[in-house]
Amino acid sequence: MSDFVLDNSVTMRWFMHSNKAHDQAYSISVLQSFSDSSALVPNLWHLEAVSALLGSERRGEVTEGQIESYLTKLDKLPIFVDTQTTHNAFGRTLALARAFNLSSYDASYLELAIRESLPIATLDKKLKKAATQSNVELFLEQR
Repeated sequence: MSDFVLDNSVTMRWFMHSNKAHDQAYSISVLQSFSDSSALVPNLWHLEAVSALLGSERRGEVTEGQIESYLTKLDKLPIFVDTQTTHNAFGRTLALARAFNLSSYDASYLELAIRESLPIATLDKKLKKAATQSNVELFLEQR
């Protein structure tokens, strides 16, 4: 059983640092929580992470070696992939995307958190707002 849903916005802050002190501190707190927690992600998480990393590489911000090293570290974390994400895409995920004006990707994280009754770790403002309106707790944050 996982302890929270991990949004890619947090995952990328571990590698591509933010100038926003709160965002960086929050992402580090989430990373440190893996000492006694595990995360659940929708099955698109790996593709979303690779897309962000490739974009950074193409802009010349990071090297291929840095990305490979980061991916090796990510593979060692207790992050588990949900197998039901695609089964909910045409129904619940689509409905959540419409209701909260989210991308289908962001809605998949929200759908997973609702379905599994788990808090969500995210830095995405629209996803945070949708989670709060859906009575989904924000991982490691006080309401």
